[in-house]
Amino acid sequence: MSNTALVLVDIQNDYFEGGLWPVDKMLDVSSNAARLLENARNQGHSIFHVHHEIPSDEAPFFRPGSKGAEIHSSVAPKGDEPTILKHRPNSFQDTSLRADLEAKGITDVIICGAMSQMCIDATARAAVDFGYEVTVVEDACGAKEQAFNGHDVPAPMVHAAFMAPLAMTYARVIDTDAYLEQEG
Repeated sequence: MSNTALVLVDIQNDYFEGGLWPVDKMLDVSSNAARLLENARNQGHSIFHVHHEIPSDEAPFFRPGSKGAEIHSSVAPKGDEPTILKHRPNSFQDTSLRADLEAKGITDVIICGAMSQMCIDATARAAVDFGYEVTVVEDACGAKEQAFNGHDVPAPMVHAAFMAPLAMTYARVIDTDAYLEQEG
């Protein structure tokens, strides 16, 4: 049994064009995540689909029970692949994710999804704090533009600003092609 798990974070309909909170290049992100998912299935890695709901009918996105909160069809769970509901950016906070990983003897976590500046960052840092070897597949992660202190920050810059410190200290940050090549 593999000691590696793929954790797909918040690849949900509201993040796609036409959704309530579109993320930059989300179709490309989900396409790369789908490649990672196919590889994980072929390699016998554990797979965890994490999805976020904001517990309010007035939430700006990911409203409970809405079509927008559903996992996107490009990475839909199959068979007994677990889905984990979360209400905070950190996929470990108040969820079963850590216990589920421990139960399967997981030591290495591959993370992809959205948004780079929120849930990917929070989940990757928490995973490292819990002792996992973490890989973030950066082109299978998506960011959203931000504004701060009168400055508009485009999505690619937001993405880079979060991937750089993760790569420096927390995780191995690589692209999909490089990851799949090493999986060979």
